Amino acid sequence: MILTPITPGLLRGALDTERTERGLLPHRLPARARRQIPDGQLAMAEAQPSGVRLAFRTEATVIELETLPTKRAYQGMPALADGVYDLLVDGSLTAQTTVSGGKLLQIDLSTGAAELHDGEPGTARFTTLPPGMKNIEIWLPHTEITELIALRSDAPVHPAHDSGRRVWLHHGSSISHGSNATHPTGTWPALAAHRAGVELVSLGFGGSALLDPFTARTIRDTPADVISAKIGINLVNADVMRLRAFTPAVHGFLDTIREGHPTTPLLVVSPTWCPVQEDTPGPLAPDFTDGTLTFTATGDPADVATGRLTLRVIRDELARIVTARSADDANLHYLDGRDLYGESDYAELPLPDEIHPCPAGHRRIGENFARISFGTGGPFAR
Repeated sequence: MILTPITPGLLRGALDTERTERGLLPHRLPARARRQIPDGQLAMAEAQPSGVRLAFRTEATVIELETLPTKRAYQGMPALADGVYDLLVDGSLTAQTTVSGGKLLQIDLSTGAAELHDGEPGTARFTTLPPGMKNIEIWLPHTEITELIALRSDAPVHPAHDSGRRVWLHHGSSISHGSNATHPTGTWPALAAHRAGVELVSLGFGGSALLDPFTARTIRDTPADVISAKIGINLVNADVMRLRAFTPAVHGFLDTIREGHPTTPLLVVSPTWCPVQEDTPGPLAPDFTDGTLTFTATGDPADVATGRLTLRVIRDELARIVTARSADDANLHYLDGRDLYGESDYAELPLPDEIHPCPAGHRRIGENFARISFGTGGPFAR
């Protein structure tokens, strides 16, 4: 087996990397932004490599990727399944595997307390790959922090060629991050990118799409051909602001993006359908009543009159903001999230925990986004 050093040049979808004692840790926010992160939730989410993949060319039929994953366990809940590694050959999903062991982060959802336990590395092994020169992508588990230690193969590894495809940068919440998707190319942004034939940079951060200025600056400074920002549900979930603060925060977020991308097609996406927060403010609270994790909104709908946010309020305000701004910005567009997953989709494909879509729901959202945004007449159409 040939050992190939894992360098940032082998990665796609990562905006930064960090050298650890054992290997290379991909990040989806640059170091300057990470220094401004105020909580452990975003620190964990941005280091989970949703959309991050190794890309190279090789004639190898056996490939091994040694990693040190950080898995999560929630107090009182069944163990989560090991994260999946997807291997694509010339763009087609060909093999999947997992890595057992690793570090373990134990989380108490009721208090937010977390405790990290050390662990040992493991190896994702792919065998009987087709012979001949081929393009390989190994998509990393989208919800497991993954330190990359060693890449081994039975034939030399060569840098991937530039695909020539457009780069789509997407920012969103845990739904964009991939919650409830069973494998990394099964998240809705990955599915939409595959269908549209674009290179994905995913800034989907579970629980942390909160109009943070450092996220806007990251988008501003990242090369992209088209950009989308799915805004709203985390603001309601966490009950972090009122309408008076929301409106200028959206303007500031978009202003910052436009500093680096003055004419890039920019799509503002409002929340998908989510009954528990349509008309009830947050914050959300976990509910273990039936032995499984679901979420419930704890706010008072009467408080909407005093400026508290719901998904319906946010959709109306985002539509108004984009309409006003688009008078001077022909490349700014709005998409109602209910066109991706609406009330009829919920009836057919319910949200298992009342917040996040099931795997089939991810596919529905990805297909709809690709058709509406990248299809003929869409804001991202060529």
